[in-house]
Parts: sequence; C-alpha cells; structure tokens
Amino acid sequence: MFARLFAPTIEVSAHCDLPCGVYDPAQARIEAESVKAVIQKALDSDDPDFRTRAIIIKEQRSELVKHHLWVLWTDYFKPPHFEAYPQLHTLVNEATKLAGASGTKGTLDLETADKLLAKIDEIAEIFWATKKA
Repeated sequence: MFARLFAPTIEVSAHCDLPCGVYDPAQARIEAESVKAVIQKALDSDDPDFRTRAIIIKEQRSELVKHHLWVLWTDYFKPPHFEAYPQLHTLVNEATKLAGASGTKGTLDLETADKLLAKIDEIAEIFWATKKA
C-alpha cells in the first residue's frame, strides 16, 4: 500500500493521444471573444480587486487561444494546406503573437483583441476551405 502511495507519478497532457480528427477554429475564437469581453469589463471597473481577477482570467484565456491555434497548426494543417495557402504560417504566427505577451495577454487594448479576432477569422476561412477540398 505504501509503495503505491509514494510511487512516482507522471503527468501527461495532450490535445489528443489518439488524433480524434475533431478540429475547429471556433475554439480559439470563443476564447478570443472572452478575452475581449474581459478586457472591456476590466476597463469599465474601478475596483482594483476585480481588475486583478479580470487580468488573470484574460491572461489564461489568451493562453488558451494560443493553444487552440497551435493545435490547428501542428495537428490539423498538413503540407498540402501550407502549399495551397502559403500565408498560413504567417497568419498563425501573427495570431499567436496577438494572443501573447505583446498582445492580449500583456495588454488591456481592445483594438489588439479585435485584430486577434480578425486573424482567427482569416485562419477559419482557410480551415473551412480545406474541409471542403
């Protein structure tokens, strides 16, 4: 019994251990919409505790945006997609940077949140075009 209690544990994390084939840029968009809404709530509040909580949540959601975009980029999009849409690498890079420390994760700028949503929409347009092909 004690051997099991003190046995080393291994933490494993992945989008999918068995590729499920279920991908959708809507996941990134929903988180980005949340980021924008939380930025607005933080800007509208004079309560320092509320603003602190909002900023923490915004940073967490921004990280989730990056995660969902990276899952699309690394697991869904394949070489034929990148050949057909050569701007895809740049779009994903720009979008993840807009969700990162120099973007929504590190600012309370609504314009940056709008730019992030626009980049996600561009990626989604390509994503859905590849689904039709």
